[in-house]
Amino acid sequence: MNRAARAFWLRSPGEGEIREAVLPEPGEDEVLVRSLYSGVSRGTETLVFRGGVPENQHAAMRAPFQEGEFPAPVKYGYLSVGVVEAGPTALVGRTVFCLYPHQTRYVVPASAVTVVPDDVPAARAVLAGTVETAVNALWDAAPLVGDRIAVVGGGMVGCSVAALLARFPGVRLQLVDADPRRAEVAEALGVGFAMPGDALGGCDLVVHASATEQGLNSSLELLRAEGTVLELSWYGDRRVALPLGEAFHSRRLVIRSSQVGTVSPARRATRSYPDRLALALDLLADPALDALVTGESAFEELPEVMPKLTSGEIPALCHRVRYADTP
Repeated sequence: MNRAARAFWLRSPGEGEIREAVLPEPGEDEVLVRSLYSGVSRGTETLVFRGGVPENQHAAMRAPFQEGEFPAPVKYGYLSVGVVEAGPTALVGRTVFCLYPHQTRYVVPASAVTVVPDDVPAARAVLAGTVETAVNALWDAAPLVGDRIAVVGGGMVGCSVAALLARFPGVRLQLVDADPRRAEVAEALGVGFAMPGDALGGCDLVVHASATEQGLNSSLELLRAEGTVLELSWYGDRRVALPLGEAFHSRRLVIRSSQVGTVSPARRATRSYPDRLALALDLLADPALDALVTGESAFEELPEVMPKLTSGEIPALCHRVRYADTP
């Protein structure tokens, strides 16, 4: 067994490095995974990279296989796809998804990996964690046939939500973003697009994922009376102001949070976390979702790429990381 591995670490806020690691021998119920691809979740991971996780959220923000502590040094990430090289016979040679940081090889419990369906390419499967977030959001939102819906914020999460909502019958759906370049992504997903000033109002539901104060205010403005904003944004250590003294009460508007870490209460009795992830992977059979991957670089380039993703110098939805021995 090749026990050598390399992992990407945040050495200090804004500075990353690649470190050597020595893997343990897999136990009876463990697997050794060789990485093919991983994905950078631009919102959460760049927040971690700049050291923006609030102290009171350090425990809540821990990734399943994180090493180190916030703000740094820390090994963080959760979108990994690889091939099982050793472990239970039924898994050896299978392509799997795991909530693991950026690392060339790793050993985890067999229960921590989910087999990628044969009709889902490994390169697309890095989106599983974000599509899973979208699944949970729609379990929380419970949209109805014929609803008028806007998704405000065309980042990785917002576009994933829009892609799933596009399958609902009879809905009027718009993706709303201040960046006109998101129109091309929306078109690839089969979704209408609008700049904030041109968005259609009277919405029954607005899903907000821009992580900006302006986006949340715009979301409230787009609602009909008694409409709901489902808040998916993670603001980290930033505060936002809301116009709750205007028509918020008279129009009986609702702001509801959605959190990916737990299964939606509406589905908790019948669906587990593995069920949710397996559903997300099944949904990734749709090639239209390739539009969410907007860049790719080699694993060895991560120390140079992460600062550019964080600053916006490299604009991205999902940035895919390719490993050296990827076929």
